Amino acid sequence: MKMTVADVMTGKVVSVTPATPFKEIAEALIAGGISAVPVVDDEQRVVGVVSEADLLRKEEFRELFYREGYQPPLRARLRRPKGRQKAAGDTAAELMTSPAISVSPEASAVSAARLMDAHDVKRLAVVDRDGRLQGIVSRRDLVKLFLRPDEEIAAEVRDEILDQKLWVETSGVRVEVRQGIVTLSGWMDRRTETGIAVRMTSRVNGVVDVVDRLTWKTDDSTWQAR
Repeated sequence: MKMTVADVMTGKVVSVTPATPFKEIAEALIAGGISAVPVVDDEQRVVGVVSEADLLRKEEFRELFYREGYQPPLRARLRRPKGRQKAAGDTAAELMTSPAISVSPEASAVSAARLMDAHDVKRLAVVDRDGRLQGIVSRRDLVKLFLRPDEEIAAEVRDEILDQKLWVETSGVRVEVRQGIVTLSGWMDRRTETGIAVRMTSRVNGVVDVVDRLTWKTDDSTWQAR
């Protein structure tokens, strides 16, 4: 079973409106123990995100403007035009990063992880088809996938991968899971089948690694090379 964003996301979300003042945003972050809040309009559609980094621009650029001889970090200098604009902001609308990177609740957890990596963000707003806020999924939420019990992972590999999806003889395959590492041993009819079994097992949620100790009766890998 593939985990979806809905399976791991946080459904109770602290949000702000475009008109929310700077200090109220800061208070929401501190009170909620969170690092960012989505900004929603009157219909709960996500229009942006305000993070701790957005708020800290004000202090960062205060130093830039008023401290004699201060030289900001290279990253700050590269983003100075946008940084100055956010540093002058007093409301969520002026501080937020927009558009927000979002994902559907039905999307796979893997696709959410790839989206975070592609955009270099730590969290995604989860929205329905109309763009309305449904929750937040963070890197921490995705890491929880690796906390699945070994017994649960082993059962999925046996029941769904070996018994249902491969459509080949798998009675000779043994599955052992320890600390999320799956060891496949025993035999299968063909060498190419063992490779497929390993690849499909590696995609199971919670699998840290797959150790391939499978043998085969027929080496059909050379057939495909001809």
